[in-house]
Amino acid sequence: MKFRITFPLLLIFLLSLGSCHYQKILKSGSTDEKYDEAMKLYHEKDYSHALQLFDQLINVVRATDKSQRIYYYYAYCYYNQRDYTLGAYYFKRYTSNYPNTPEAEECAYMGAYCLFMNSPVYTLDQTNTYEALKELQLFVNTYATSKRVPECNELIDKLREKLAAKDLRMAKMYYRMEDYIAAITCFNNILKDFPEIKDREEIMFLIVKSYYKFAKESIEDKKKDRHSKTVQAYKDFIVQYPESTFLMEAKDLNAKSQKELEVIYLREQKKLNQISQEPNKATH
Repeated sequence: MKFRITFPLLLIFLLSLGSCHYQKILKSGSTDEKYDEAMKLYHEKDYSHALQLFDQLINVVRATDKSQRIYYYYAYCYYNQRDYTLGAYYFKRYTSNYPNTPEAEECAYMGAYCLFMNSPVYTLDQTNTYEALKELQLFVNTYATSKRVPECNELIDKLREKLAAKDLRMAKMYYRMEDYIAAITCFNNILKDFPEIKDREEIMFLIVKSYYKFAKESIEDKKKDRHSKTVQAYKDFIVQYPESTFLMEAKDLNAKSQKELEVIYLREQKKLNQISQEPNKATH
């Protein structure tokens, strides 16, 4: 009876042979055998198995010629497996241990890039985003002439957009909660910290609106100051956005505040007139 070897069976047989070969080197191979096998697996994009071999080698080959290359590929194994936390750590270790090598700049960038990739969506805690910003800016400062600087600046802009979006979300939450003074403070801080923000027009309008609502709910003694701030916020807004999509509503809020200020002014004048007439009454 003839025995036919099908392609799936042949594939399984070859894989088992490869696995046996790998396990033998992993358990009892020499340093050179492990190094050669790890490099072969890395270039075959088998990062998981390559990493296991590099893991055994990284402390054994310390202070040898192979140490530098192992650290380099070790970091890339984590990066290629999307473990950006350990990738960032080992890229940074490479730059620290081998600052004068040709790959030092590349690894400094990759460490910062791993942190960028670890930055979460803007609704979550932004600790990793701040860390990425710090490392990207450090790269720009350290390697000012690098061809990677423009890309770093683009990544920095993306991270800043994320932070601005988080702050804007918080400011709008205060606004919806009718905590207008907190909303105004947040809106102003956003304009100061992120002058390039694409929502600048809306933010300046919301400052006008927040001041007006804050003034409207205030006690009589505070209304003059707060309506005055509404008018000033409107002036600042209209100078920058004379054709804004929010123009009609902003004009209406300004007109209402102006009218309130006129009423307050007339009331104050009446009061002053009454006070000035009191001495005359006393003399009669």
